Amino acid sequence: QVQLVESGGGLVQTGGSLRLSCAASTRTSSRFYMSWFRQAPGKEREFVAAINWNSRATYYTDSVKGRFTISRDNAKNTINLQMNSLGPEDTGIYYCAADSRIMLSSIRDAREYDYWGQGTQVTVSS
Repeated sequence: QVQLVESGGGLVQTGGSLRLSCAASTRTSSRFYMSWFRQAPGKEREFVAAINWNSRATYYTDSVKGRFTISRDNAKNTINLQMNSLGPEDTGIYYCAADSRIMLSSIRDAREYDYWGQGTQVTVSS
């Protein structure tokens, strides 16, 4: 079992920045990925970014490349999502997800993750 606890989020104006964090209770394998997904009202949950815990390889959806940065803090067993140049389209509930057996080809599929955080609201006002 992996427990995920998220923090951060809130209300920010267009062009502003926010930082999300997600602490994991454990990690188990070289295929351990931690990711961020988001869900806007009335829309499906979508992939935002992922990081392989061991290799630190990172992956982003096209709409956030150059604006968001996912990173890990090994000492705290935590990943962070630094979000810059935020716009109203970034509004939604952001979820942290983790899985120790997921394949690289599946990291963008929410159905492939076994562990989820409770979600944190991000609202960007125009």
